[in-house]
Amino acid sequence: MKILVLNCGSSSLKYQLIDSDTEGVLAKGLCERIGIDGSRLKHQPCGKEDVIFNEYMEDHTVAVKMVIDALLHPEYGVVKSASEINAVGHRVVHGGEYFSSSVIITEEVKEAIKKCCELAPLHNPANLIGIDACEKIMPGTPQVAVFDTAFHQTMPERAYLYALPYEYYEKYKIRRYGFHGTSHKYVSEEAAKMINRPLDQSKIVTCHLGNGGSICAVRNGLSIDTSMGFTPLEGLVMGTRAGNVDSAAITFLMEKENLTPSEMDNILNKKSGVLGISGVSSDFRDVEGARDEGNARAEIALDIFAYRVAKYIGEYAAAMNGLDAIVFTAGLGENSGSTRRLICNYLEFLGVHIDSYNNSLRGKAVEISAPDSRIRVLVIPTNEELVIARDTKELLDK
Repeated sequence: MKILVLNCGSSSLKYQLIDSDTEGVLAKGLCERIGIDGSRLKHQPCGKEDVIFNEYMEDHTVAVKMVIDALLHPEYGVVKSASEINAVGHRVVHGGEYFSSSVIITEEVKEAIKKCCELAPLHNPANLIGIDACEKIMPGTPQVAVFDTAFHQTMPERAYLYALPYEYYEKYKIRRYGFHGTSHKYVSEEAAKMINRPLDQSKIVTCHLGNGGSICAVRNGLSIDTSMGFTPLEGLVMGTRAGNVDSAAITFLMEKENLTPSEMDNILNKKSGVLGISGVSSDFRDVEGARDEGNARAEIALDIFAYRVAKYIGEYAAAMNGLDAIVFTAGLGENSGSTRRLICNYLEFLGVHIDSYNNSLRGKAVEISAPDSRIRVLVIPTNEELVIARDTKELLDK
């Protein structure tokens, strides 16, 4: 079965065509600047040269058509007919309380996704656009929605409820939802294999660390707590997001600076985090470079980040009453040995010790804990697209 996996942003579309029988990637690519001057498609067929199309894409329907045309092209395509594409799997950011697992897309499912748009205004509308585009270009092809939030629907009330008047949960569903669920699910399953422990008898903390980041407590294969909340703003200090802040400080700033809610939201989401602290960049590589050149604020920003990650790991070890493994994944987690070391330096009380050589390796799944470490520490490259393909195949096989 060949499955097209789509991840639609407001002006972008990432894709992979996956052979679900071998789990091999036949082709992948990225449509950028959809609806904006300078649109381009970068198509990467397996075993062939990359191809770049600098063509204007008016909307996602045009982008999907260009992707299908690229996949079918006689020279750099990988399938001979669109009928060879058996299904489309979509990453959908927010499923609210409607979905605790992936689902085949129907009109009812689309309506539920629409109802969650106010919870993820930057993502869910774009996800729906991608679904509608595929319906137009590939009528009759089954489509599946895989939700970032679904994995966290196993959290108990003590983890997901906020200490606000309960009526706000009842009226507006204000609660912790969590995100990056597809990534946390994948790396926790891979971690259980690496440490040779049954998934349903494991206690694992997964650290998805990128420009956006979240931590998850995975007990016996189920999410029982996670750092992101009602929105992806809560939790860790991130590239541009503030993470946890005293809410009274926010209202104080709004009064002092005469800020509207949308202006305050913009500051918290786009001007804070390591960018706001360091004044250098939202890219951790730039901030690390500035630290290495003696920039004190950059050093503070990175130490705050590592400190917050370590606190969550300790908190979740307590929540699970033990810990078998810590997993680092995503761009920063997979590639920055210095960040991993900074975090693990705070965890010596758990008996965590790092092997310096293994911690310097990049690009593959590897154990970075030393032989005398009481907790196994792993680096596992995430593969959300593969999870989407697996879920899509499983639903269609049923």
